[in-house]
Amino acid sequence: MSKENDRLLGHADEADGIDEYDNPLPDWWLGLFWLTIVWGIAYAVHYHFIADRSQEKALAAEMAAAEARWPEQARAELEFAYSVEAAAAGEAVYTQNCAPCHAAGLEGLIGPSFLDEEWIHGGAPTEVIRVIREGVLTKGMVAWDGILSPEQINDVAAYILSKNAEATGRPIDAVLAVPEGGAAGAETGDPAESGDDAESDSAAAPAGERDG
Repeated sequence: MSKENDRLLGHADEADGIDEYDNPLPDWWLGLFWLTIVWGIAYAVHYHFIADRSQEKALAAEMAAAEARWPEQARAELEFAYSVEAAAAGEAVYTQNCAPCHAAGLEGLIGPSFLDEEWIHGGAPTEVIRVIREGVLTKGMVAWDGILSPEQINDVAAYILSKNAEATGRPIDAVLAVPEGGAAGAETGDPAESGDDAESDSAAAPAGERDG
């Protein structure tokens, strides 16, 4: 059957003089149209009845895999443990995840420096761990719990504290002995009290906001 082309529908007087043709759709377009319909029906039958899949089952599988990789109990029982080996292992974690915001030398970029004795959220090891795990969402730092393993969080905290000890000339034991809330810092949010780092914190971004 021949196709009639270029037949005007005669709507020009209703559309500001714009004419409309009544041409048939191209064969390639119709082929794709019917192909998508057939593919959609086949996919739905396979997804729901043959493979017996569902979004609920996919979510449950992902949750189970995450639970196996980062057990909830292990996260809850994470306690900081410093060692030279942990600090050495933490360097690679820091370089990959924290350096973009805090600089490779830990001197700070859009995130604050780790090389002085001023800590915005506390310089105790437990506080450093907490900031890494929970992040500082208001400043753009993500929570690394669930992204990094408990061991990686411990190692990067050990690395940060070891470099802080080197930069400030304090023994590592003195750095590790800082009690929670014991470090000078900006808990009050007063720049005059917290020093320059509090100002830089306002622009902090993902990766390891000067933990403390």
